[in-house]
Amino acid sequence: MDDNARIDALVQQWADQRPDIDRDAMALLARLTRAAELVNARTDRLAGDYGVNRGDGDVMFALRRSGEPYRLSPTSLARALLMTTGTMTGRLDRLEKRGLIVRVPSTHDRRSLDVELTPEGKRLVDEAVTTHTAGQQEVVSALTSTDRADLDRVTRKLIAHLTDD
Repeated sequence: MDDNARIDALVQQWADQRPDIDRDAMALLARLTRAAELVNARTDRLAGDYGVNRGDGDVMFALRRSGEPYRLSPTSLARALLMTTGTMTGRLDRLEKRGLIVRVPSTHDRRSLDVELTPEGKRLVDEAVTTHTAGQQEVVSALTSTDRADLDRVTRKLIAHLTDD
C-alpha cells in the first residue's frame, strides 16, 4: 500500500469511528507532513553523501550565501539558523575538524572569532548546492507550473496564518 492509500485508510478509520469530525484537514495535513518527511529524507541522504549532516550543511550553506569572504560570526549564524550558540559550537567544531571552516579573528571585535569557509568547504558547498537544486527540481517535476504557483500561494498563506501569533 502506498503512502496516499495509507493516509486514505487512516482517514477512513476516523470516518468510521468519528463521522462527526472534519477529516479533510486531517487528510491534507497528513499529506503535507508526509511530503515534508520525504523531502527531508532526501536532503539527509544528500548531506550524508557529502560527509556531513543536514545541520552542518545548513551552516556551510549560510556561510556561502553570505558572499565573499564567506564569513559570519557564530552568533549571526546561530540566529540565522534559529539555534542556540551551544548547538552552533558543536557544528562548528565538527566542520573545523574536517577542514571545511576555520575560525578567524573578527574584523569588528578583536575579542571575537568569526567563522569562514575554507577553499575546500566552498568547493564542497558549491558542488552540493548544484546537486541539491537538481534534486529539488526532480521533487517538483511531477507538478505543472500552475500546480507550483498554486502550491506556492497556498503554502505562503498557510505559513502566514500559522505565524500570525
